[in-house]
Amino acid sequence: MDNEECQPLYLDIQEFYEGLNMKVEQQIPLLLVERQALNEAMEGEKNGHHHIPETRGLCLSEEQTVSTILRRPIIGPGNRIFDMVTGPFRLIRRCDVTAILVLYGLPRLLTGSILAHEMMHAWLRLNGYRGLSLQVEEGICQVLAHMWLESEIISGTGSNIASSSSSSSSSNSNKKGPRSKFERKLGEFFKHQIESDSSSAYGDGFRDGNHAVLRYGLRSTLDHIRLTGTFPY
Repeated sequence: MDNEECQPLYLDIQEFYEGLNMKVEQQIPLLLVERQALNEAMEGEKNGHHHIPETRGLCLSEEQTVSTILRRPIIGPGNRIFDMVTGPFRLIRRCDVTAILVLYGLPRLLTGSILAHEMMHAWLRLNGYRGLSLQVEEGICQVLAHMWLESEIISGTGSNIASSSSSSSSSNSNKKGPRSKFERKLGEFFKHQIESDSSSAYGDGFRDGNHAVLRYGLRSTLDHIRLTGTFPY
């Protein structure tokens, strides 16, 4: 996927959030970037965003220039990459979020789950959630990534479950064919990775957040986080 090819997936994630009554009002650029550009952006991000060594996505809130993939490369003999076109993209801060960056070259479902995770970081910032602990913020973002993967696997037609109340979302989802057996298994694998993560922030955070959402619902959990900075138990 290059930037242009990824836009339908980005729209699908946006519709998923709208179906949860969590529309992200700001138009946030999505950029697929190489590892070096992602690392440089992480160095330039000064807003206390939390990262792990295998970071594959980033929600930016600082004004930066990043190098983005303008055209997918040609893979030649020996898996050598030819004719990849990159170009500068100036990100100007107009609000709390300037862009979402995702590592280039990942499978669609993994790219989508990263997008859903980073979109939640954006939603939290744009809706005034400040000073959250690492475990709470990353945990609830992982919950949304997990929910999106689940909706893709179960429905087989995109984000139809989360957006069943939205006729436009359902109409768009119904245009998609059923998921292949391989893609469903891949989705289950990515879900399992989230569920079995051993880290405190991403793993324990997800499990605490998922427990809260299953018990109290997503909206009540978010309201509790806003008031207390913690998950309800």
